[in-house]
Amino acid sequence: MRRILLIAALLAAPLPASAQMSDARIRAEAAELTARVEVLEGTRAILNLQRAFGFYVDRGLWKEAADLFADDGTIELGVDGVYQGRERIEEYLRRLHGGQEGLIYGQLNEWVTLQPAIVVADDALTATARWRDLGMLGQYRSHAEWRDGIYENSYVREGGVWKLKSLHLHVNFVAPYAEGWARLQGGEGLVRSQASVDYPPDRPPSATYQPFPAVQVPPFQASHPVTGRPVR
Repeated sequence: MRRILLIAALLAAPLPASAQMSDARIRAEAAELTARVEVLEGTRAILNLQRAFGFYVDRGLWKEAADLFADDGTIELGVDGVYQGRERIEEYLRRLHGGQEGLIYGQLNEWVTLQPAIVVADDALTATARWRDLGMLGQYRSHAEWRDGIYENSYVREGGVWKLKSLHLHVNFVAPYAEGWARLQGGEGLVRSQASVDYPPDRPPSATYQPFPAVQVPPFQASHPVTGRPVR
């Protein structure tokens, strides 16, 4: 940032005609540097944005979580379907966790989000990110589950603020803590929630899921970081 300010000060000073070529080069370097800074700042903002979503949902702050989305943002968790708009997302999250504000006594709802792979567009207005989901879920003295999955999300910058455009969790399984995932039968680890039955989504699921023990590879939005080719 200090380098940008220094370059700006140099550009403001008058230059002789003989320095026009140097002036053009400085302007080009300043534009390139500004673009790089915007991409880096976007990456950092998206890291904070996604982590905020996890922390808010962990503790039942449904409105705060929904406010992270763009006006037409969407959420899709496994086979529950697609919910669009902040109000719909907030109510879906609330119903998914018992229908109350916050968590109830003894409820565990840890959405641990790991392995961020973020790609910000060159214009720093849109981005995609892939994350690993590890869920620790359950109710005290009643039940406990592990959840595993992959997020393929998109983001948009509106008015200088980064927001969630789409949050899509490809659930691999939800397995009982005691028995573990090794004993799951085909299709057992991924079922539609009662919340989505009682409060139907705006659209059906956008993907065909093959949960564990089948091998599921959620589509990659980003190209290969070395070859630049799409990952199929």
